[in-house]
Amino acid sequence: MISPNQVSIGIGVGTQPPLRRIALATRVARSLHFDAVWTVDHMQGWFPQELWNRDMSWMAGPGSTPHAYFDYQALLGYLAPRVGAMHIGVGVTEVLRRHPVLLAQSAMTWSHMTKSAPILGIGAGERENTVPYGIDFDKPVSRLEEALPIIRRCFNSRGPFDYSGEFYELNKAMMDLAPAPGRTPQIWVAAHGPRMLRLTGQYGDGWYPTFPMQPEEYAASLAKIREAAQAFGRDGKRIVPGNQILVVMGRTEREARKHLDARVIRFFTLLAPAYLWERHNAEHPFGNDFRGLIDFIPSDYPPARVEAAMKKVPTDIVADQVVWGTPDIVRERVESFVDVGLRHLVLGPASAAISRRSAAFSVRAVFSILRRVRRSANARLGVK
Repeated sequence: MISPNQVSIGIGVGTQPPLRRIALATRVARSLHFDAVWTVDHMQGWFPQELWNRDMSWMAGPGSTPHAYFDYQALLGYLAPRVGAMHIGVGVTEVLRRHPVLLAQSAMTWSHMTKSAPILGIGAGERENTVPYGIDFDKPVSRLEEALPIIRRCFNSRGPFDYSGEFYELNKAMMDLAPAPGRTPQIWVAAHGPRMLRLTGQYGDGWYPTFPMQPEEYAASLAKIREAAQAFGRDGKRIVPGNQILVVMGRTEREARKHLDARVIRFFTLLAPAYLWERHNAEHPFGNDFRGLIDFIPSDYPPARVEAAMKKVPTDIVADQVVWGTPDIVRERVESFVDVGLRHLVLGPASAAISRRSAAFSVRAVFSILRRVRRSANARLGVK
């Protein structure tokens, strides 16, 4: 299923109501023999409520909210008996809101409900899911660095254990729940910076980046993960290289290019970190130290400020932050990531938020592209 030696495909089913939409997406993915379904872990969404209207997206009906999310742990328990042989995963959670032992316990619980090992996607977290709720966002990477060995210890050993760190203090802690035989949960790390890439090599079973990057950047980061794995006595080639890629599609290249100017697509680009803007010698409207999704809290940004910032998003920067074009062009660009090592692919159809017509087209195209990429890539790799 999820192997570093062949290309697998997943689909993000989200965690937002209605539940029937999530269940339908899961059924479709299963019928098309996908390899994984992914949820997300959020307390709120990215869009400021005041800007959540039909000018932003057709999905914003009167009285609707972009901030309604199911608890991902309960949702994965609901999906577990419905996915067949597919893997279930969260992409991603963090250790700021949930203790690492609790995360391990949940993942091991899912392993008893599924036929394939569940995936615990984990990262450093974001301010929007912590700061408004009075949860400290101080030193998130350092907290993760302590949490990962605790989680791994819970997966692999029984009996009381101790841990003494800056953030966690365990004294004869018990977690004797064992994973289902052959279904020990996998840890996939959402890593981008050098320190997170090192942690992926040290502890990860998979790599699940979400920030935009070019194939050559992807290859360079993957090399750093494998170097780190070797330094810690691990085989870096056993770590599954994944990627979640945002795509914007049209029936023609001209239509796809026009979609890049849609308000919802420009908003997504606005949430890219400032260093990605620097490639174009452009200053991010939120400042050169803006770290993108990590720092953005919708309620902290007045609508007028966001509107003004969206107008400053150059189209060439939008084009650099997504994979865009016709389905054939998108497929070719996605395959360029496979050529440099990508082995688990998840596509996010951003253009589905533009209109109902675009949604129907984009979702169908994504399902088709994923299956075609898997088939052609595995044929090249000699996988039947």
